[in-house]
Amino acid sequence: MKYSKPDAKAYSRRNMKGIWAAALTPFNPDLTIDEDGFRANIRHWIDDLKLDGLFISGKQGEFFSMSIEERKRTFEIAVEETGDASGTIMSCSDQNLDTVIDLARHAQNIGADYIVVHAPILHFLSDVDDTVYEYYRHISEQVDIGIAMWSHPDSGYLMSPELCSRVADLPNIVAIKYSVPRDMYAELTKLAGDRILVSTAAEHEWLDNIVELGWQLYLCSTPPYLLQTKADQRMREYTDLALAGNVERARAVSASLDPVRDALKATRPGGKPQAHQKYWQDLLGQVGGPVRRPLLQLTGEERATTRAAFEACGLTR
Repeated sequence: MKYSKPDAKAYSRRNMKGIWAAALTPFNPDLTIDEDGFRANIRHWIDDLKLDGLFISGKQGEFFSMSIEERKRTFEIAVEETGDASGTIMSCSDQNLDTVIDLARHAQNIGADYIVVHAPILHFLSDVDDTVYEYYRHISEQVDIGIAMWSHPDSGYLMSPELCSRVADLPNIVAIKYSVPRDMYAELTKLAGDRILVSTAAEHEWLDNIVELGWQLYLCSTPPYLLQTKADQRMREYTDLALAGNVERARAVSASLDPVRDALKATRPGGKPQAHQKYWQDLLGQVGGPVRRPLLQLTGEERATTRAAFEACGLTR
C-alpha cells in the first residue's frame, strides 16, 4: 500500500480529489469479460479524459452477475492499466461478509488505492444503526486499506448522517458515496467533513457541492465518460473552474451540457440503465457491449431512439 492504516484519512484527503468515474464492465457476445475492451476503455478515460480515479465493479459494473474471480480480475486489470496515472477504488460489496473481506484483502494486496463497501441489505430493519456500525467496524479491523461507505436506497434503508459520522471515527474509513437527498449529505458534511470525504453520484449537483459545500471529490457514476469525449471535456472544464473559484464561468460551461444530460435521461429505459449506458459508450467509440442476466438488453426501437438523441445532443466527437 501507498500509506499505512493510521495515515489512511490524511492520505485520502491529499489524493482522493476531482472526478472519479464508475466503470461499466464490457462483455463479449458470449458474455465473458472483454478484457481488451476494458483496458481500452480505461486508457481512454485516463489518457484522453484525464479522469482522476476509477470505481471498479460496482453496481454499474454488474458485480452482482460476476464470480469472485472475475471481480478480482477486473481489480487487477484496473491496477495494471492505471499505474500512477489515476486512483482506483474497488467495489467489494456483497451480502456475504467473507466475500467482502476476501475481495478487500485482494484489492489491498495488488496495490489498489481504496475499497468501497455498500451498506448491507437488512431484511428486518431492526437495530439498524448498531448492526451497520458493527458491520463496518469488523471490515475496518480486517484490512488496512482505506474504506469508503456507500449508502443507497437499494439496501432497504438509508444510513443516517449521525450513523455515518459514527462510522467515520473508524481509523481507515476515508469517504462515503452517499446516494441520498441533498439535505442529508449536506448535514453529514457538517458532521463529519473533517474526518471523511463526502460525495454523491448526482453529476447535476456536483458543481453546487463544490461551491456550497466545499467538496473536492466526485464519487462517482458514469457521466464523466458519457458526457465527455477527447474533443469535448466540459465536465472537466467546469470542475476545474469551480475548484479554482471561477464560479460564474463554471456555471455557464455546466449549463451548456444540459442538452447532453437531457438526451441521456430522456432515452434511458427505467429498468435498463447499464444496457443504455453501454450502448451510449458504443456510440462514443468506447467498448460497451451486452449486459448479463438478470439485466435486460435494449430493444431495437430503444437503440434507435437513443442514437437519434445522441446525434442531436451537441456532444463534439
